[in-house]
Amino acid sequence: MESFREKRFFGLAFRAARPLVPGRLSTGGQCFGDAQPSQLSLPELAEGPYFILAMMLDADTLCRSDATCRLLRQLNRANAGPWRALGGRMFHGMELEHEGIFESAEEMVTPAQSGRKHARLDWKGRYVKFTKEVPTFRLPFKGGQIKTIRTPDDVAYCKCRLRSDLLCADSQRGVYLEVEVVSNPDNLSLAVVDFESGGRSSVTFSPDTGAVIREKKLRESPRKVQGAYIQPLEPTRSGRKFEGVIGVYIFSGQLAFFRRCVQSSVEEEDSSAETPAKESGEAGELGPWECTGFITDLFWAEGKLLTPCLAFRNEGPYKVRVSQLCPDPPYVPARSKAAFDGTSWLALNWEADSSAD
Repeated sequence: MESFREKRFFGLAFRAARPLVPGRLSTGGQCFGDAQPSQLSLPELAEGPYFILAMMLDADTLCRSDATCRLLRQLNRANAGPWRALGGRMFHGMELEHEGIFESAEEMVTPAQSGRKHARLDWKGRYVKFTKEVPTFRLPFKGGQIKTIRTPDDVAYCKCRLRSDLLCADSQRGVYLEVEVVSNPDNLSLAVVDFESGGRSSVTFSPDTGAVIREKKLRESPRKVQGAYIQPLEPTRSGRKFEGVIGVYIFSGQLAFFRRCVQSSVEEEDSSAETPAKESGEAGELGPWECTGFITDLFWAEGKLLTPCLAFRNEGPYKVRVSQLCPDPPYVPARSKAAFDGTSWLALNWEADSSAD
């Protein structure tokens, strides 16, 4: 079957390109060399072959194709063209507050525009906008990198929201968020919360302890929280703050966390001299990927909006950035049987003292 698809693909590509091959070029009905008369021209590629090929291109190649000529630029930006298809694949399950999901732009066309025969959406411009805004944090943080935390227990929310309804319905595509931790003076965690849908629940991964904590706030004042935790990964080396890469992957209604620690050299461990913060590739080699496995489904979340965030315990100079927000994780994890049978979760409930000031 694979051989048949390959032959069909290359057959279409050859037939589409045949008028441009030396010895088979035809112009204005006249043939050159041993060519036979042919009516196929570049504009006719839009009937099928060009789109079959263009749907396989990445963003850089599509940009170069746009620069080739006006015809290819128009084909690429067509309503069913490769820029829309690429955005639909790359940003599936993701949503921006004022933009909705990537393909919801079609619903934003005004009645005046929809009445015009040639009204078109700028799918390339929309792809660029999502590429810039999806991997960033909301105010008071700016951009995709955090350098300073000014108050204890601060939380940095991602600008991108994840659509649990779309991610549960699709068994073929997921969303993977990856955060690089270059400098960490204290403690941070990666969490997913349902606050924007009116919920009060969260699932948090602590890269230091290797634990996953599931919590739900039952009461605001005095605060009462119901929770449970499980420890699928071993704690990192005692006395050393986590540096490396952490990630969360949501696929087919399930959630998993990833961790990759920076491994310090013997010289660094023995040295007591202070050294400036470096990039993770300079400070030490990254160890192997570790994963919790699919640790929970999304039954705890209310509504359809999930928000990834970073929670910081203390203030200080950090160096943290969103390194990826895409469909593909380092590898597809297995389902954790211990987590889903419910017996491995330990209670973690607490209630604030109502008499406290």
